[in-house]
Amino acid sequence: MAKVTNAFDTYSASSDREDLSNIIYNISPMQTPFMSSIGKRSIRNVVFDWQTEDLASPVSTGELEGFELSRSAAVGTSRVSNVAMISKRDATVSGSQESSDPAGKRSEMAHQLAIMSKALKRDMEEALCQNNGKTTGNATTARKTGAFESWMKSNVNNAAGSTPTGGGTAPTDGTQRDLTEPLLKSVLQDCFESGGEPTLAICGPHNKQVISGFTGRSQARQMIDANTVEASVSIYSSDFGELKIVPSNRSRERSLLLVDPEMAKVSFLRDFKTVDIATIGDAVTKMIVVEYGLEVSNEAAHGLVADLNVS
Repeated sequence: MAKVTNAFDTYSASSDREDLSNIIYNISPMQTPFMSSIGKRSIRNVVFDWQTEDLASPVSTGELEGFELSRSAAVGTSRVSNVAMISKRDATVSGSQESSDPAGKRSEMAHQLAIMSKALKRDMEEALCQNNGKTTGNATTARKTGAFESWMKSNVNNAAGSTPTGGGTAPTDGTQRDLTEPLLKSVLQDCFESGGEPTLAICGPHNKQVISGFTGRSQARQMIDANTVEASVSIYSSDFGELKIVPSNRSRERSLLLVDPEMAKVSFLRDFKTVDIATIGDAVTKMIVVEYGLEVSNEAAHGLVADLNVS
């Protein structure tokens, strides 16, 4: 089709205003299922402690009529400790940019702090969910809190070559294998026998799909319409209670974490705080800092299926 003669077009124009959307699209994974589910408490030292205890073994025998009391030994508690670590994010904005009118933002600094706070929470989630052992640190080494996997010892199904030692010590990984329903059921049984009641299963995206393919699901009766196929499992109903299955990008894909949210806490020495950094020249710097550690109130309340394939 021919073009109208001498029609002035956008290719020749130099004064058309730009069309920049006021919406900023960000698809970076920001979910923090572990940290968002467990409790929170305040602490007063970089090394913080808590206590655990166990009931004496049950006795099914009775006593003689007129029995003479044989005094039982008192049951003491065990003292456990972890270390608080420091995490931070910061942003620096020039005076000129802060005075400008950027699309989709009222203030460049406010926007930078908002995304830095989300990034900081994501940093914390990763630090809490992994297998890092606790590090007390020194003048040249940063402290590191013992992550969830480093505390797991009682209810762990691991493969050859791995050594779950608990106590905040980083475990050694073993030979990887496929996640199966019997592996999950075995750990759930161990948790029950220990008195644990995990209600949350945190896994990576690959093993979330593996769980959705468990044979028990294929036998379920689904109510679907012509345009919908139900192909996922969000609640796993076991012999020992229901588990909410939550995929995570911050935990290790090779580990399935079985968590009792009432038996774990994020312990804050310093809660989230925005700090103004001294200005040097024509730019402003602000920092968000937090000091925190993980309390695994009683590791036997939780479970771990370790050494899983990731693809």
